[in-house]
Amino acid sequence: MATDLERLRATVQRNCDICDARHAGDLTLCTYLMKMRELYRWEKGYPYGAALPNRAVGEWVRERERRWRELEDAPYEPLPVDGGEVDPFETEAANEALVPEGLVYSGGYGRGMRPHFFLGRLARRHEIDGCTVLVSDHEYARDLQAPPAMSQGGTVFLRKAALRQLLWERIEAWRFSRCPDNAMGRAAACYPLERDTEGALERMAEDQLETVLLHEIGEVRAGRILGEGWERMLADVAGGRAELLARAVRDNLADCLSTLPALLEDPQPARLHFLMASMAGLRGEIFPALREAYERWHAGGGAAGLRRALEAGTEHWSRIGRRMLELHAAGELVRPARLDALVAEAQL
Repeated sequence: MATDLERLRATVQRNCDICDARHAGDLTLCTYLMKMRELYRWEKGYPYGAALPNRAVGEWVRERERRWRELEDAPYEPLPVDGGEVDPFETEAANEALVPEGLVYSGGYGRGMRPHFFLGRLARRHEIDGCTVLVSDHEYARDLQAPPAMSQGGTVFLRKAALRQLLWERIEAWRFSRCPDNAMGRAAACYPLERDTEGALERMAEDQLETVLLHEIGEVRAGRILGEGWERMLADVAGGRAELLARAVRDNLADCLSTLPALLEDPQPARLHFLMASMAGLRGEIFPALREAYERWHAGGGAAGLRRALEAGTEHWSRIGRRMLELHAAGELVRPARLDALVAEAQL
């Protein structure tokens, strides 16, 4: 039985709206306003680079916030799939029916155990490193934050439309910062953004899909090293500083295992510049050796320093990850003094 796409789209979007009603307040005001403008752009179909009508955006935001107040306590709804109903977190069951119809769905948890849902058009499917990769292009339903990639079990979801938005947000933030000679500026300079914004973003997204996939494969490999207890630990410390450190450690391990080795073989520098531009917050703070090696490479010093950094990082982040698991098992991980010491120990 063919799925009723409009009914399914409306259900997934309602679940996205419920999630946003509960979690949009977790964002800083600046990030919230930026995300709302981009959600408006997506919903209304404005191209990137086009000026948004400020008054209309403001009215739309007020109406969306009114809808959220009505939905905040509503339960997530089951998905109408293949003539039946599927729990919105049963992603594998939903995709058994949807993928043959050219659709892809994901329902899972991200940072802070925040749910994320999306429904998109399946662009391609392939297998790599024991994982099934599902790539979507057009999106029918999405939430406010829209992560461009997620791994669930043995499946990696790549969202090209969400990746385009993320790239656009980073470009806008870089322009606002007026700091041209940094990793983001170097990456942006590799594309004709001023002459052809939409075309440049499309090329960027296609290039970065491979980088995002490499990172997600690295996440899967890191999970094999860290073991099943890692996800239980993340759930236990969700929303706190320990979760931020845990995600930074696993991200760095994933890049040392998969992303960086591949990018160092790529003759085009844009992807490495983009990766370094993403090393913000705690993830970059605890890995200064990588930043220093990157700057030496950019100055013409060769890739040897980067190779040494990723080799040292593979051992270091594996050890720090196992140390976090030990502290969690002993009930010590969330103690402020113990966590401060661990952040200092994590520096590489």
